[in-house]
Amino acid sequence: MGREIDFLISSVADSSCVFVRNGEEHDAAKASQHLQMKRKRGKKYYDTTEQFIDRIASRSSWTGKDYLVRCGDGGAVTANEWFSDKLAEYRDGGD
Repeated sequence: MGREIDFLISSVADSSCVFVRNGEEHDAAKASQHLQMKRKRGKKYYDTTEQFIDRIASRSSWTGKDYLVRCGDGGAVTANEWFSDKLAEYRDGGD
């Protein structure tokens, strides 16, 4: 689980995507820092990578609003979808 979460957070840091939290846009570096903080503070809320995605990485713990991810010229997707796709790539050996 730890390596998978490390991969997800580094995927954020290495991306050129914009992450939208509570209506505010954040670059990849700030988004990965925020996820690192949430990872440490929220350890008791997840036991699996899927739970980390669902409970920690996909929405605001304050407002309950979903995080969005916008890459390139495409539209935004939910962070849950973005992280789930990245996890599937990792597990398929596509890291």
